[in-house]
Amino acid sequence: MKAASFDYVRPGEVAEALAALGRAAGSAKLLAGGQSLAPMLNLRLARPRLLIDVSRLTALQLMEDRGSAWRIGAGVTHARLEDARLAGAPMLSTVAGGIAYRAVRNRGTIGGSLAHADPAADWPTALAALGAAVNIVSPRGPRAMPVEELIEGAFATGLEDDELIETIDVPKLSSGGRFGHYKFSRKTGDFAEASAAALFDPARGIARIFLGAMRARPQPLDALAERVAREGAWTATPEKVAAALAQAVPDLDAVERRMASAVVTRALQQVGKP
Repeated sequence: MKAASFDYVRPGEVAEALAALGRAAGSAKLLAGGQSLAPMLNLRLARPRLLIDVSRLTALQLMEDRGSAWRIGAGVTHARLEDARLAGAPMLSTVAGGIAYRAVRNRGTIGGSLAHADPAADWPTALAALGAAVNIVSPRGPRAMPVEELIEGAFATGLEDDELIETIDVPKLSSGGRFGHYKFSRKTGDFAEASAAALFDPARGIARIFLGAMRARPQPLDALAERVAREGAWTATPEKVAAALAQAVPDLDAVERRMASAVVTRALQQVGKP
């Protein structure tokens, strides 16, 4: 199939993009890398009347060191993050390098992944574990929102029709911070069937574990994270992980429980490496 007809604009500034979104009154889609949107257009799962191309907006391309955090433009591609190896943010490079294939990473963007909110995508789970926040702009002004609150469900976010993600603030790890990220896919490059991201940074008092891909939004495993922070990642045996999952996500079926336990255990093994 081919896409239904639509109008196309390529604004030169964020303000122009917002104005176009406002005029479209919910009938527009933003185009950045197009790795998710283009197939949906061709399958006619998405039928916008207007396509707003934001791929060349300078404001969406920055990678700025803000001291305690990196500010990443929503239009930054996975490949740029894979190659950048930003100081204090090694998890960004690790996660980016595991997304699909290099050809996809050359075009797909971090902001597009968050806005698309595919439950199997890597960034929602990883950025939730990192404690990242999105900076959103609209004609009414800017606002910020934690990534874990942005994702409301499968392909559903807290974005209004006239809003776009401009940047993402990703806190840096301290020198003693550790992270883990692991996912199961049927083959390399496929979307995850189960994933987990863990981050422990004692100097900042941070302990987070999230289970991804298995439900509509990333699932926090707060009790398990607190226990690991107290006792160490090496104490998180498969049995303890399984018990924590049964408490936090009780509706997993038998196969899901095994996959979830495995990805969380593998992510914690990465955290515990010397």
